[in-house]
Amino acid sequence: MTDHEQFSFSPKDFSGTVRIFPLPNLVLFPHVVQPLHIFEPRYCDLLHESLEDDRMIAMATLIPGWEDDYHGSPAISPHACLGRVVVNHELEDGSYNILLAGVSRMEIVQELATPKSFRSARAILRPDRYADEDVPRIHRLMERLRLAMGHLLPFVPESRQQLDELLEREVPLGTLTDLIAYLLDVDLAEKLILLGETNVVCRAEILVKRLAALSSDTRPDGRGELPFPPLPSRN
Repeated sequence: MTDHEQFSFSPKDFSGTVRIFPLPNLVLFPHVVQPLHIFEPRYCDLLHESLEDDRMIAMATLIPGWEDDYHGSPAISPHACLGRVVVNHELEDGSYNILLAGVSRMEIVQELATPKSFRSARAILRPDRYADEDVPRIHRLMERLRLAMGHLLPFVPESRQQLDELLEREVPLGTLTDLIAYLLDVDLAEKLILLGETNVVCRAEILVKRLAALSSDTRPDGRGELPFPPLPSRN
């Protein structure tokens, strides 16, 4: 499956109802492929239904306090990402390894009562927004983001190849911001702000400021290295 195929998505095919896969330590973005290990029975049920239907799963983030009700229905952020299962592999113990490709921002507007073991909700797609007057700023922000990422390369030797490839790719500003936001090792609250921001110029400006701060930061051990990228998440 090509990059175009795994990220292709037509909003007209969206039913408005999503299966929710919530995790406490992950924010998925469009244009990103996330490896996941599925082992809880309720999420294996969710995956089975997804594979038999449209292969879609809404990746949601649990908000602080989820520990008290993890096996129930703890609160989640309304900002979520619709993902498509592009690879799935069942293991001998009945668990799965999958690759989930983020295809669209979405807002969860109402959780639904359901007899199923997993959660579902009504949701609205939130596509990227561009204003005509923003075109000149878009080109400037592309250059500023690439420059800021270039300044970070010496601080992330373990991921230099990955970041080099990202800087060399000709991608739209919205895609670039999502890839950088996913790679950045910042707290979940910041990532959720970036996921919830549909105005591409505003998202890019947030990232430019954050990258400028990171480029002058160092780790407490004095090595001057920043941890990129986040580790794959497990449910």
